[in-house]
Amino acid sequence: MLATLSQVCTLHAPFEKDLEDYAAGACRAVELWLGKLETYLQSHSLRQVRELVAEYQLSLPAASYQGGLFVAEGAARDAHWAHFQRRLQLCEELDIRTLIVAGDLAGPLDSAAFDRLRDSLHEAAERAVARGVRLAFEFQAGASFANNLQTAASLIAEISKPNLGICLDAFHFYNGPSKTEDLGLLTTENLFHVQLSDVAGVPREWAKDADRILPGDGDFPLAPLIKRLQTIAYEGAVSVELMNPQMWQISPRQFGEIAITALRKILGQAQN
Repeated sequence: MLATLSQVCTLHAPFEKDLEDYAAGACRAVELWLGKLETYLQSHSLRQVRELVAEYQLSLPAASYQGGLFVAEGAARDAHWAHFQRRLQLCEELDIRTLIVAGDLAGPLDSAAFDRLRDSLHEAAERAVARGVRLAFEFQAGASFANNLQTAASLIAEISKPNLGICLDAFHFYNGPSKTEDLGLLTTENLFHVQLSDVAGVPREWAKDADRILPGDGDFPLAPLIKRLQTIAYEGAVSVELMNPQMWQISPRQFGEIAITALRKILGQAQN
C-alpha cells in the first residue's frame, strides 16, 4: 500500500509548500487537492508543477475531488461538466492516474435521480478513459442515494466500466449506513483509492468533516478495514484526508511528519 497525504489536510498552505514539506517528512506520495492546483496554475505552469514533483521525488496517485456531476441541471450542469473535462486534462498531463468523484446526490430520491446518477457515472467514465484516467466514486454518508459501500459497489458493478471504481473514505463508511461485513465487497478490481481519518467522542449522527482527526487517534474501528486491504493485497494509495480547521493551523512540515508516521503505523509499515 502506498502511504499518501492529501493536500486538504493543510488547506491554507501554498501548493508548493505542501510538496516541499511533505517530502521533507518522508512522504513520497501526495493526493492533490484540485482547488489548490488550479490556484497555483493561475501564476505558474504545468511544467513547474512537474519540476516540483521531480525535485521532491514524489508520486501523484490521485486528485480530489470532482463534484456537481449528479446534482446540477441546465447551465449549472454544463459548467460542472466543462470543469470536469478540464480536470481530466490536468490529470492526463500530470500523469495522475485516479480522479475522485464525489457522490453528492442530494434532494428527494426518485427514479429520475437514480437514472441521472447511473447515466452520469457512465458518461463520466467514458470521458475519463479517453484521457487515460480512472474515476474513483466516493459514496457519501449524507447523500440521498448511494450513501453506503454496498450500494456503491452494486452501482459500479452494474455500470461495468474498467476505469470506474470505488473511493473508500473511512469517514463516510463509519458515519453512514455501511456495515463492517460490506468490506467483503471490496476487491482489487473495484477499489481504486482509500482515504483514512478518525473521529473521537462524537456520535456518528453528528460527526462533521471538521471533526476529522488522524487515523488511530479516535473511535473508528479501522482494524477490519485494514485487514480487508491486506486480504485482497491492495497495492494502491491510502491517504490521510482531514478537513479539520484546527489541523490547518499546523505547518505542512510538522503535519506531514506526524501524519505519515501515524498512517504507516496503521498500515503496519516500517518508517523509511
